[in-house]
Amino acid sequence: MLVKELERQLGVRLFERTTRAVTLTDAGRLLQPYAERVVTELRQLGLALQGSSSASRSTLTIAATPVIATCLLPKVVAEFARKHPEVRIQVMDGSLDTVRQAVLEGHANMGMAFFVKPAAGLLRESVCRFRLMSISPGERRRSKQIQSRSWKSLDGLPMIALPISNPIQALIDKHLPSAKASQDERAEMNFLGTMIAMVKAGLGNAVIPSFMMEECQQHGLNIAMLTEPAVHLNMYVALRRGADRQLAETQFIEALRAHIATSDDLA
Repeated sequence: MLVKELERQLGVRLFERTTRAVTLTDAGRLLQPYAERVVTELRQLGLALQGSSSASRSTLTIAATPVIATCLLPKVVAEFARKHPEVRIQVMDGSLDTVRQAVLEGHANMGMAFFVKPAAGLLRESVCRFRLMSISPGERRRSKQIQSRSWKSLDGLPMIALPISNPIQALIDKHLPSAKASQDERAEMNFLGTMIAMVKAGLGNAVIPSFMMEECQQHGLNIAMLTEPAVHLNMYVALRRGADRQLAETQFIEALRAHIATSDDLA
């Protein structure tokens, strides 16, 4: 039926039909290369549409340490989901080692953490950097006054710290006076959130990234940016080295940087 309709519209016969065979007419042979080109383009269009459909059903899995998964990702994921409803986002929270392994083994598209040291097989991209600051017990009311103090002023104070093996704590101990002498006496916590709770309870002082400033202000803690020297800590997105990057990964990293750059809480 389609062939007859085409012949009617063109005003020519495309096929010679007998009881034994169907052959192309001169007009049909002239049309043949055009028809083959159209069929090829239709097939390519179908493949492109299938690829688009597959992309629209893509899943982006992000592994992050608990503090990042709690304080940063919810807002970024919500903003990204509104702009990219075709991408399903899953968040995995875990320790630094868990985040690293999830990316290396392909269970997560990317990892977010304070990767102080590079790791084999991972490609790090810095998305922001934060100052190290000290926190100490404060008043019950919220205070947004940010002061400064030297590292030397922490000498002799009771400290609450991360484990010695933690790379963030290793960076802190490079600048903390009498760090080695106090390691046996100071309380060690695995997570920054726990450290903040212990400081709030009046059990000591701590050094943490300014990434946690808003939460510390909400708890009414005294905050001081550390000087002499000012020490910065980079937050990274880690990708598996050599893996093909999805469009959604690039879009999410761009959304992450934009959120941090425009957030009053993280500025």
